[in-house]
Amino acid sequence: MSQAFLRDDAEGEMPRRNYGLPERDDPDYDRVAARALLEAARVGETQLAERATGYYWGEPQLRPYVEAILAEAETALDERLETVARRFLR
Repeated sequence: MSQAFLRDDAEGEMPRRNYGLPERDDPDYDRVAARALLEAARVGETQLAERATGYYWGEPQLRPYVEAILAEAETALDERLETVARRFLR
């Protein structure tokens, strides 16, 4: 690839995405953060969601929310969401 298309200072730079997160002190924050992590994983953007939420993949504090999302995914027959939720819970 031509050097004209590369930026030397772009290393680690990632586009910003709006995950619709409430304020950090909102009681629903963890639930929304769990969904954001799973939805980002669905499309291969886990690192972006980790940065946005402040939680890493597999965060034990989010486990109850991910378990609920997994149950919803199973009912809705959303195989991709089931897959990423199960991976989170490993």
